[in-house]
Amino acid sequence: MSKKHAELSPAARLTKWLVSGSPFVFLLLFFAAPGIIMVLASFRYPGEFGGLAPLTADPGTLHGLTLETYRFFFSDLIYTEIFFKSLLVALATTLICLVMAYPLALLIARSPKRSRDFMVLLVILPFASNFLIRIYAWMILLGPQAALSLMLNGLLGAFGMEPVHLLFSPFAVLVAMVYVHLPFMVLPLYTNLERHDPALLDAAQDLGANAWQRFWRVTFPLSLPGIFSGSVLVFIPVMGMFAIPDILGGTGDMLIGNLIKEQFLGTRDWPFGSTLSIMLTIAVLLFVWVAAKLGSTRGRYA
Repeated sequence: MSKKHAELSPAARLTKWLVSGSPFVFLLLFFAAPGIIMVLASFRYPGEFGGLAPLTADPGTLHGLTLETYRFFFSDLIYTEIFFKSLLVALATTLICLVMAYPLALLIARSPKRSRDFMVLLVILPFASNFLIRIYAWMILLGPQAALSLMLNGLLGAFGMEPVHLLFSPFAVLVAMVYVHLPFMVLPLYTNLERHDPALLDAAQDLGANAWQRFWRVTFPLSLPGIFSGSVLVFIPVMGMFAIPDILGGTGDMLIGNLIKEQFLGTRDWPFGSTLSIMLTIAVLLFVWVAAKLGSTRGRYA
């Protein structure tokens, strides 16, 4: 033990343990333990009536562990297609949120200080209402008798084209995904952009850079950590989202989150549901790792 730790009094050690020990125990119980249970369940056999088969069905008989769920996942292309479809939806949602959030965050960051708090409040105001109520509201907005549908189908009819159904379609799922997760992109971007030193833009202007060059050479590189943070906050929940496709999607709009929910609550195939969850966790961790690498590489310029 180092001299520094040796000099700690019992009260200081107790305080240090209480401060650092409580979060550690919380993470161990509610994150590490469920993760370990999920990994172990993925190697088990499904029960006859759902759930997990007991390790010992009869005295002296051991069911043991199996890789069957992993072989089934990689051998059936439909599950791989659903997985990559979910990945594409998450990437599309993240990209659209970035394109929509960046100008808004920049506007808030460059607004007068007395207006910023009110504009941030408007961004987070949707969180004051229930998530499901906001999703069901989109059923009204995208319904066949809604103004948007009538206008669009009227325009298509004028050109001799068939009417389209906005509700229960991939379009409805993507719109709702962007609507729900847009604030998660705006807030990290605003936090980053608000800290930029205006003197850097003034210096670039003095050197002859126009507005577009000042943005691409100064503002955008400095905002990359905020972009990566916001992308992670959007991508992760979208990958596991199942409520929006359930409510607004059609029969062909099942994503990986819906499939996992169906395995646990519908068919009650817990081992395969655990396998799907592990595959989803690996994909998310890989995305976070890439974002962290990019953020640490670019963050030196911030």
